[in-house]
Amino acid sequence: MIVTSDNAGVRELRLNRPPVNALTSELMRTLRESIQRAEQDAVRALILSGSPGRFSAGLDVPLLLGLQADEIAQLWRELYALLQAIASSPVPIVAAITGHAPAGGTVLALFCDYRIMAQGDFKLGLNEVVVGIPLPPVILGGLRRLVGARQAERLGVSGALLSPEQALAVGLVDEVAPAEQVVERARDWCMQMLALPHEAMTVTRRVARVDMVDLFGSEIDSELGSVIESWWSPSTQSTLRALVDRLKKKAG
Repeated sequence: MIVTSDNAGVRELRLNRPPVNALTSELMRTLRESIQRAEQDAVRALILSGSPGRFSAGLDVPLLLGLQADEIAQLWRELYALLQAIASSPVPIVAAITGHAPAGGTVLALFCDYRIMAQGDFKLGLNEVVVGIPLPPVILGGLRRLVGARQAERLGVSGALLSPEQALAVGLVDEVAPAEQVVERARDWCMQMLALPHEAMTVTRRVARVDMVDLFGSEIDSELGSVIESWWSPSTQSTLRALVDRLKKKAG
């Protein structure tokens, strides 16, 4: 589910779960372990990418609705652990957003160091509220850190999905590039990081990201419990099932 390629100290981790790279516990655990293993493998920067036209559709809701309570709890724990691994990674991570990236796709990019999105008729944003899921505080915190408090409130509450150009204008992504150049631009960014004096860059980066790492502090277990509980609320379950029914009709 993760295709790995190395080049000059830069490792690309490409999500590979067709058709839309939807996130499952197994995929998130595999990605987290790959990120955590990077430094010991002498990797100095990471690219997180997806397939052409589809970075990640976020959580695999149709699959999730068939899971038991313990499996849902495990999934949310895996998501939080993955986000913490991205936030606290000792090596820089750039998100090469190769296409659509709603909900969980945007969430992964929030906690990276830099975000490059493909030009085209693609959408990204945190539309959790629209599909009945209250936006978890740690994700709202990552959004607020990136775009500021007012924009985070607007985007989080409305669940708006943005075009690449709109996302660039509000600071949700750092760069927009032709689709066929996104991964290469991500590699260029990595090489720019690696050209800096290593210790100075690493120490400054670590200090600059302390506030992001602190989002996963002592209250995180309590937050996770609340998030898992909200998943099972009648309102959330009803909205999610209606979403899945619409998707099935569209596919048919």
